[in-house]
Amino acid sequence: MPFGTVTLNDGNKMPTIAFGTGSKWKGHDVTAYVEQAIELGFSHIDTAQFYRTERFVGDAIRESGLDRSDLFITTKYSGIGTAQQAINKSLANLGLKQVDLYLIHSPRIVPPGTWQKLERIQESGLAKSIGVSNYTLDLLQALVKDSKVVPAVNQILFHPYNYEENKELLEWSAKHGIVTEAYSSLAPITRFPGGPVDKPVNAAAKRLGATPTQVILTWVRSKGVVIVTTSSRKDHMQEYLDVAELPSLTDEEIAAIDEAGAKGVSKSVLITRFLPNTPTWLWIRTVALFSINLALVYAIAYPLYVLYNSLA
Repeated sequence: MPFGTVTLNDGNKMPTIAFGTGSKWKGHDVTAYVEQAIELGFSHIDTAQFYRTERFVGDAIRESGLDRSDLFITTKYSGIGTAQQAINKSLANLGLKQVDLYLIHSPRIVPPGTWQKLERIQESGLAKSIGVSNYTLDLLQALVKDSKVVPAVNQILFHPYNYEENKELLEWSAKHGIVTEAYSSLAPITRFPGGPVDKPVNAAAKRLGATPTQVILTWVRSKGVVIVTTSSRKDHMQEYLDVAELPSLTDEEIAAIDEAGAKGVSKSVLITRFLPNTPTWLWIRTVALFSINLALVYAIAYPLYVLYNSLA
């Protein structure tokens, strides 16, 4: 059975797995990858103004030959130009009259009042549903308090190592009808291999006859979270879609992954990941030089800051 859909708080339905075109694809021609993803069974395609991949997604949509209703297209306003200018440009790039979901890419890069602009974009029919991305609990609560429309979605960085810090956000969002989408969920494999999550994930993979990647995506599903993932490889795309055929994780397996994720990534894993094969003496020298340079910058900048404020 393929991945299904989730009903959003505005009544629209959204597929529960999406093929993303951000990450390493920013600014690259992703036409062939999106075409391949659609051919394999992805019907939800995620892009953004900042990714500079919208026109390639548009090319893939046209090449697919599918009816518009067969695809669910998400894009995001990344703070470039006004929201109205951005949605017009995005629709032109995509070759569409309407997107299925339009998100604020990040609260840090858009001006105040942007959500109200998205409400008007939805009212005008340019976006069926609207939502946000990278909103913390405090920011999401403040937005909902002062808005006519409750966001349909909040797309966030989400994986076992940051579940504990996002647990309250997920619970509050679910209570208020906001669907959480996850990007970079495979970080324990792609960014932090060798961490404490590996053991329970590998144990579950052995029981299920699945891959660790599939176990992590199954864990994401267990939290009621929609998956956004990507790859250039056909076998990996199929691996993601095959998650829909797997049995659920047991409560014990979910708890073990949660517990391991709460331990965090050890410093040794981080150093191994980001400074592979780096001699200890070189690491120490690098830190020392950085500290000296930081002190010099402070010594120069602070007097200038004091002088500037005295003239203000």
